[in-house]
Amino acid sequence: MQQDNVLILDFGSQYTQLIARRVRELNIYCEIHPYNHFPENIENFKAVILSGSPNSVRGNTVLHPDLSAIRGKKPLLAVCYGAQYLAHFSGGKVAPSNTREYGRANLSFVKKDEVFFENIHEGSQVWMSHSDTITDLPTNAVLLASTKDVENAAYKISGEQTFAIQFHPEVYHSTDGKQLLANFLVSIAGVAQTWTPDSFVESTVEALQKKVGNDKVVLGLSGGVDSTVAAVLLHKAIGKNLYCIFVNNGLLRKNEFESVLAQYEGMGLNVKGVDASQRFLEKLAGLTDPEAKRKAIGNTFIDVFDDEAHQITDVKWLAQGTIYPDVIESVSVNGGPSATIKSHHNVGGLPDFMKLKIVEPLRMIFKDEVRRVGATLGIDPELLGRHPFPGPGLAIRILGDITAEKVRILQEVDAIFINGLKAAGLYDKVWQAGAILLPVNSVGVMGDERTYEKVVALRAVESTDGMTADWVDLPYQFLQKTSNNIINQVKGVNRVVYDISSKPPATIEWE
Repeated sequence: MQQDNVLILDFGSQYTQLIARRVRELNIYCEIHPYNHFPENIENFKAVILSGSPNSVRGNTVLHPDLSAIRGKKPLLAVCYGAQYLAHFSGGKVAPSNTREYGRANLSFVKKDEVFFENIHEGSQVWMSHSDTITDLPTNAVLLASTKDVENAAYKISGEQTFAIQFHPEVYHSTDGKQLLANFLVSIAGVAQTWTPDSFVESTVEALQKKVGNDKVVLGLSGGVDSTVAAVLLHKAIGKNLYCIFVNNGLLRKNEFESVLAQYEGMGLNVKGVDASQRFLEKLAGLTDPEAKRKAIGNTFIDVFDDEAHQITDVKWLAQGTIYPDVIESVSVNGGPSATIKSHHNVGGLPDFMKLKIVEPLRMIFKDEVRRVGATLGIDPELLGRHPFPGPGLAIRILGDITAEKVRILQEVDAIFINGLKAAGLYDKVWQAGAILLPVNSVGVMGDERTYEKVVALRAVESTDGMTADWVDLPYQFLQKTSNNIINQVKGVNRVVYDISSKPPATIEWE
């Protein structure tokens, strides 16, 4: 493991993942751990960042880490709650703000000749998000920056490499946030900027060879970016000892099973295609509850995958395309700041009866990093640029029960929408797009006849990570043309609507 690593201690902030993303953008490797579960190899971390938190240092639920192994021994940056925590328990004072300090603010004072604020000047915009404020600085603290409403916006502790800020450098609204993190990590902590897609591939291939040896590994491919990159990484490490299984659950996009299978074979992967669409449709018959549908698909996939895996002799490992956000969410603070919104098809793995050890080559990287690694591996840009597609496929875009006829209708609608986006040069400007078949019929007129047919909704969102998303303002002419094509070409649909909800409060998928 490299020495130039950064530890982020998570106090439950909604922004903690963003801190990690910004640090990684500096080509510096970092890991997120709960504030009360330090990693065993803490000596391998060269600097530490304390995240924000929805909790208050004045309340009954103070999150109280033991910083004795860190404070004064390693460079430390405390953000928001972290800054208040250091003040409150080190001779300073934290009080409720007169007004909730939330949103954009500008630095009105910056201490001169401080490396921490190098190339950051008065007037620089920062993002505040707290209801407490530091009224008195802790013992031996030196004020570094203020805003109009927050006098103690930043400080350092004399005699230590300890810095604290009451604003969030990790959000885009803090215009010099990345500079501040670079000042702390590179200039002050001396962390080397060596974390690149190339270095990741090199170290991961080496680690996989050491971990797996000559054992056989089985991997379920989905056609998505994560499982594809995981497969190519493993293939680079262990070659033909990787056995890929691509299951057609009958809920893929139109012609996707055949086209993706051909693509995989062209990449030199050892892949077997299994058409189990009838089996999945039978298990889904009559189910309308979204969670029941997800579970039926998950369980059926396990059965199909298990049947196929048993045909390969002496398989020891199951590979999965789990990525870092899945890992963080499963070990976050106090069970996590957010409730389970829906079960995740990737997390939890396969049941014990398969008796396989798990290997997850992408478990420490984010989605955008997965794409960069894929590019380094020479994977087709079209495949890497594919929109995210849910594990349960079109089943959660068909509201209500699933039938072969409904799947046919939605596949046709989806193909017109997605191909239309590509033809209009809009596909790469959208993070995710899809069509939803609604469980309602509406009256229409075709020719001289009255119709009573299905309604479909189109959905297109912009996002960086799927945690938040805004609907895309697609051109009216494009929507008009797409709607006409769908209604004229897809038998059974007579009305098209466009979903203009953002996440939150809506989710990206409808189920």
